[in-house]
Amino acid sequence: MAELNEMDYFKALEEKVGALIAEIKSLRGERESLKEKIRQQEKNISDLSGDMARLKGSRDKAKERIASILQKIEQMDI
Repeated sequence: MAELNEMDYFKALEEKVGALIAEIKSLRGERESLKEKIRQQEKNISDLSGDMARLKGSRDKAKERIASILQKIEQMDI
C-alpha cells in the first residue's frame, strides 16, 4: 500500500511538472509575440518621427515664403 501512495506522489509530481512545462512554452510564445509587437511599434514610431520632421520642414518653408510675400507687399508702398 505504501508503494501505491508513493506512485500517486510521483504521478502528481509528473503532472505538475508537465503543466509547468506547458505554461513555460506558452509564456515563451507570448513573449515572442510581444517582442514582435514592440518591433512593429518601434518601426511605426520611427516612420512617424520621419513624417513629422518632413512636415516641420515643409511648414518652415511655407513660413519663409509667407514672410517673403509679406515683405514684398510692404515694399510696394500701398
